[in-house]
Amino acid sequence: MLFNSYQFIFLFLPIALAGYFVLGRLGNLAPVIWLALASLVFYSVSNWQFVLLLLASIAFNYVIGLLLLSKWLGPGPRFAALAIGVAGDILTLGYFKYAGFLAANLNAIFSTGLTLNILLPVGISFYTFTQIAFLVDAYRGKVARYALPHYALFVTYFPHLIAGPILHHKDMIPQFERAEAKRPDAHLILCGVIIFAIGLFKKTCLADGIQPLVSLAFGPNAPTFDQAWIGALAYTFQLYFDFSGYSDMAIGISLMFGIFLPLNFNSPYKATSIIDFWRRWHMTLSQFLRDYLYIPLGGNRHGPVLRYVNLMITMVLGGLWHGAAWTFVVWGALHGAYLCINHAWNNYGPAIAPRFAPVANAAAFILTFLSVVIAWVFFRADSMATAIHVLSKMANPTQIAFGRVEMTYTLFIIIYAAIALFAPNTQAIMGYDHKNRTVGPAPGALPLRPLLLYASAAALAFGILGIQQQSEFIYFRF
Repeated sequence: MLFNSYQFIFLFLPIALAGYFVLGRLGNLAPVIWLALASLVFYSVSNWQFVLLLLASIAFNYVIGLLLLSKWLGPGPRFAALAIGVAGDILTLGYFKYAGFLAANLNAIFSTGLTLNILLPVGISFYTFTQIAFLVDAYRGKVARYALPHYALFVTYFPHLIAGPILHHKDMIPQFERAEAKRPDAHLILCGVIIFAIGLFKKTCLADGIQPLVSLAFGPNAPTFDQAWIGALAYTFQLYFDFSGYSDMAIGISLMFGIFLPLNFNSPYKATSIIDFWRRWHMTLSQFLRDYLYIPLGGNRHGPVLRYVNLMITMVLGGLWHGAAWTFVVWGALHGAYLCINHAWNNYGPAIAPRFAPVANAAAFILTFLSVVIAWVFFRADSMATAIHVLSKMANPTQIAFGRVEMTYTLFIIIYAAIALFAPNTQAIMGYDHKNRTVGPAPGALPLRPLLLYASAAALAFGILGIQQQSEFIYFRF
């Protein structure tokens, strides 16, 4: 089921909210079970054949977690339990997501003739990473003992289940345990509706609106220089507003239930370095890769050379997490190389005199943005050949069409860039702070409250009118 669908907005969400708050009068456990069951219904609408896999994953990891939390297991058995749990999760993810990729590469190298047609369960990357973090923290002694309904809801919670964010047990399960979260809060519901409306507008009007321009670079016809750049930039902003829209909608939906989701998106195209970009883009994935891969590999504790090796390994695996294709591997490797260069410049580059700081910051912003756009070409392309072809056209200014159509499309790109770079983001407008569990316009914005409400109503109306059939979020594929 899609957030940007009539059945979700007018049927599923109202029923889920009503049941949650009605059952909240009966105690703390009933609404938790209700929301977990509602989340399974949400998942089963389009992925019914994988509900049992999801339930098996929850049961397996919960049992392993209990073993890790038990006091009668020694260090050796506890490590063995962790190894079994993590290996089980990775093998399951590997089979469904990467077995076909492996078979295709074996066929290409050895002409083995292997054929695997494995359907990818939607959301498996997200709920697998969520549970791996739970197991690792349980082994480290950073997890309290949780009841099964709360753990099941933590994994299946529908605002995050399909396309993130990657949740952390420390942030979420205590919220599910709080009694006050089961009672309707008019302020949180209103703020949730506003944030949801903004996200819906971003998805159905902005992201879906610019999607046709992407085919200029990635369509069947060979692009000219300007068409390749228009198509690449169109995808850059389509992905931006698609992912930003989903993140806003997930936060808004969760707020209606009185639950605060972590931020996953913070105006990444305003970044002035690749390090800054990854602090703003898919923030929960960045934190997971840092805490559960980069630091365990050694991080920066063993000298600069191994630090760069660890960065490359982390980002290549992060790229492969997004999809089983060499294009994603190259995308991750590019960002790994970018990060290595960024850290090397910070450590060994010349100091910038204060009077040159504005120029240096502008140059850093442009270089960062162009580097991201180039990497997105590999992220979007369906093959390495397509990516190289598009990049070759982007590097060849001798072939330019730039007719009336291209001029109009360029104007669209400029408008989208202006919104992404100069407009305040949703959390700034709404004062959303998930760590302190607060939301609401900043004090200086209080006089604008009526305007904000009118704008949100308009965004919701346009967002609903802009709904298209089967307009999936891009991160559903990962």
